[in-house]
Amino acid sequence: MISAAIFDIDGTLIDSVDLHALAWHEAFAHFGHDVTIEQARSQIGKGGDNLLPAYLSEAQIRDHGKALEAWRGEHFKKHYLSMIRPFSAVPELIQKLRDNDVKIAIGSSAKKDELAVYLDIAGIADLVDVTVSSEDVDQSKPAPDVFEVALEKLGVEPATAMVIGDSPYDAQAARKTGLRTIGLLTGAFPERSLLEAGCIAVYPGPAALYACLARSPLAA
Repeated sequence: MISAAIFDIDGTLIDSVDLHALAWHEAFAHFGHDVTIEQARSQIGKGGDNLLPAYLSEAQIRDHGKALEAWRGEHFKKHYLSMIRPFSAVPELIQKLRDNDVKIAIGSSAKKDELAVYLDIAGIADLVDVTVSSEDVDQSKPAPDVFEVALEKLGVEPATAMVIGDSPYDAQAARKTGLRTIGLLTGAFPERSLLEAGCIAVYPGPAALYACLARSPLAA
């Protein structure tokens, strides 16, 4: 087994991608911008610092970017947070890795308070050694900051760790850090997108990875 596994959480361990996309769509609309749900969905996995420039000009970001992002955050918590559900076999997967002496980190673009809720929803709050949220880094994925901080906190080298995520942005950030990535099809992206971004293997979801763990790159 490798020595550490760094998991994304949104779309990887919890079913939240469509809800985030809807909240972003409604936030853009609230501030007068026409961004479809599918357009927003294609950017989920990034933090607001890298998502907003996909659809707003620099002047628009300076004018109301922070207000838009703050409105989205409150709107999401009020209307959609309670609707998030975990994917199957998440605690079992994490526990199995721990049983094999693999350290567990969560590297997310979410805010620290949101991440704490997500860990409870996934049923793994007591199974995680390290967490990295948007407050811990200068830039969100696909910048490498999240995984660089995770490696530092874990005290391991990139060659002995593995990222598990659902978006190309996870794989792109991981590659910049010298990490390999396993992709899951539980988010917004097809297998081809994940492989093209650098994933070395792709599984339907956490339950499939758990079932195939002994034959997966995590056991290499």
